[in-house]
Amino acid sequence: MSTLKPEINDQDHILGDDSASITIVEFGDYQCPYCGDAYPIMKEIEETFGHQIKFIFRHFPLANAHEFAFPAAIAAEAAALQGKFWEMHDALYENQYRLNDELFDELAETIGLDLEQFQKDSASEEIKTKIEDNFDSGMRSGVNGTPSFYVNGTKFDGGAADLYQMLKESAE
Repeated sequence: MSTLKPEINDQDHILGDDSASITIVEFGDYQCPYCGDAYPIMKEIEETFGHQIKFIFRHFPLANAHEFAFPAAIAAEAAALQGKFWEMHDALYENQYRLNDELFDELAETIGLDLEQFQKDSASEEIKTKIEDNFDSGMRSGVNGTPSFYVNGTKFDGGAADLYQMLKESAE
């Protein structure tokens, strides 16, 4: 059974309560159609289970297959530097069908970022390194495609719909 490496830390983007009994880590790619399909299901999980869940997203851009996966991850990290990672994360998935280089600035403006700062941050080496570190974490954790989910540190075999079903059953 594959386990999450490294464990969740202060470099991660965390949504939810520290006291949550269930921690879900998703390794995702903003251009991956399967991640796009998983996105509304993950939103449903967040809404349904609320405080019981802590959700973490780690970048796993499949850059060879998806031209805009890495630039989209950069946009999310640049937004994070202005405290708006999750807003950009959501905007990227909600606009996945039209990912291109012009979209990132448009989304940055839409979610209220300082555009000049966003563009400057998007060019930073630290952001690229962080995304590469996330990708390495995925490789070390046994990720072999996106999306990949880890529940309480252990790889979950199945997609977002299976995960939702498992959570519903365990809550009953």
